[in-house]
Amino acid sequence: MAAPEEPRFQEFEAAAELLSATTPPPTGEERPSQVTVTVSPEGEPGDDSDTAELLGGQRQPHGFWTFEYYRGFFDVDTHQVLDRIKGSVTPLPGKNFVRHRLRNNPDLYGPFWVCATLALALAGSGNLAHLGEKRAAPGYRYSPQFHKVTIAATLVFGYAGLVPLALWGFLRWRQSRGAGACSFLETVCVYGYSLSAYVPTAILWLIPAGWLQWLLLAAAAALSAAVLALTFWPLLRTDSRATALAVVATIISLHALLAVGCKLYFFQRPPSAGAAPWALHPTAGAEGLRSHVLQPPRTNISLPGTHPAR
Repeated sequence: MAAPEEPRFQEFEAAAELLSATTPPPTGEERPSQVTVTVSPEGEPGDDSDTAELLGGQRQPHGFWTFEYYRGFFDVDTHQVLDRIKGSVTPLPGKNFVRHRLRNNPDLYGPFWVCATLALALAGSGNLAHLGEKRAAPGYRYSPQFHKVTIAATLVFGYAGLVPLALWGFLRWRQSRGAGACSFLETVCVYGYSLSAYVPTAILWLIPAGWLQWLLLAAAAALSAAVLALTFWPLLRTDSRATALAVVATIISLHALLAVGCKLYFFQRPPSAGAAPWALHPTAGAEGLRSHVLQPPRTNISLPGTHPAR
């Protein structure tokens, strides 16, 4: 029996060459159709919309009431937050905080935690300073003043929200007269990070030295206020010079006034006990009020025909 002949591949190659020679090349209007299949990580065909949007460089806008709308405000890492905190206490001429630190990516994560930490530092340090001053008073019973936490949080968050809102509105109003403008989120971000200089200052105010406390306050206020002035001066200098100087002076004054107000309220020195003979005891109640009131001296007055009381 004869062995079967092996397949000849030359015939297939010749047929392929003949087919390519007789088939015209595709024109610009006639292009071979392409089929794109997206495979999911499980190995099955799927539609990964997030990956497609990320590769395309575009994302669908989210509504104001959705969680995704606010997620971008907290999209920062630890390195960025630390770099912005460092920039908020190092005023360098020519280094604008918005342009060199934020870089079109403002956040609310850092400002929120800076304000929360400052509120807790003010309330906690104020309580400890008050305890150290009154501990030597006889009969004094210490009770934590938790209302100071609420007052500190209201003061700090109110300043970090209302002052940037007023400045942003003023810049928008003066924009028609040549002043520059930045977004409201950038303004809030700058003010939030500018308060980071007051956090270590509030802790160091526990040192019972008045001159040192005021020196720390002046240093912290000068550093952070200088960053604010260098940040907003390029937006204001295109306006009239008088308006620009007045706005910068207002920014610096309000920033320093916040520090002075916190120092006087949370670290005020209470009046010394026993300064006057009619001063009340700290733990005296209604009975103590009657017993500690200065009583006039008693005199015995006798009428004619009567005997003085014995």
